[in-house]
Amino acid sequence: MEQTVNSITLRGSLHALPEFSHENHGKKFFRFYLDIPRLSGAVDILPVICEEKVLNEMDLSGGEMITAEGQIRSHNVRSQGARHLMIFVFATKIFCEDGEPINDCILEGPLCKEPILRRTPLGREICDVMLAVPRAFHRADYLPCILWGRTAQEISACSVRERIRICGRLQSRIYTKLTEDGPVERTAYEISALTADILDEVL
Repeated sequence: MEQTVNSITLRGSLHALPEFSHENHGKKFFRFYLDIPRLSGAVDILPVICEEKVLNEMDLSGGEMITAEGQIRSHNVRSQGARHLMIFVFATKIFCEDGEPINDCILEGPLCKEPILRRTPLGREICDVMLAVPRAFHRADYLPCILWGRTAQEISACSVRERIRICGRLQSRIYTKLTEDGPVERTAYEISALTADILDEVL
């Protein structure tokens, strides 16, 4: 059985009250968003989904910040005839506490697409990769990651199926998509890598 390396810890402020998301196998799931500031001053607004009982068991007495622990998940949804990859945090533990904002994740899995190396308008190198992070029952989460500088150069030389371990943070990014009805503002989620290691084993 493949070992799953997929963990994330978030600590931030509640952006809005939890709302019902969906029901699966008789269990109800709720979605909420956390505001987590970066050192730059920008704020990531990140989606979190959890089971109703996890929400009900949350201890509200610990502080004003909310900490969520779990995994980063992906889900393919169809919208207007097109597929869209939905990225979110699936939280198995939520509690209130005080402290500094946290946005830490670690992922491990094979590359499922060729890396794409590009440059920003200011000349900084960026590498876009897609990790297939194993999940139970022979499933996988397909997670977009971005790497920077020397790390971007190293990973850009990797091939599909090479295994990568990434430590970083989950970020939100607003972009404009041109549609038949005109420009539409949308939000993309991706993991910004602080470190990336090439693992010896190839799946």
